[in-house]
Amino acid sequence: MDWKDRLNIVYSTNPDFEYETNEEPEPETKPKAMQRLRVSMEKNHRGGKTVTLVRGFVGTSEDLSALARFLKTRLGVGGSAKDGEIIIQGDFRQRVVDLLKREGYSDVR
Repeated sequence: MDWKDRLNIVYSTNPDFEYETNEEPEPETKPKAMQRLRVSMEKNHRGGKTVTLVRGFVGTSEDLSALARFLKTRLGVGGSAKDGEIIIQGDFRQRVVDLLKREGYSDVR
């Protein structure tokens, strides 16, 4: 646990005291063949810019970031990974689907 998570906590003299966070543990990453990824395009709430969204990834945030990094480098565009979805700048729906299927993700739409 990071020390910053425990700021504003008063010192306890109880030797058995265990600090508990309300964070849920991250789910383990499913195998590629078990992932159900959905690729869509969105324009709303993005300042008129078009983005490609990849939703449905089940796994750790590190694995999500690694998949986003893979897609961004292969497509040569920017983007991000947060809140369980990958955001790719531009409309690359078909290319993203093709890349994911070639990488071993079988259930991609």
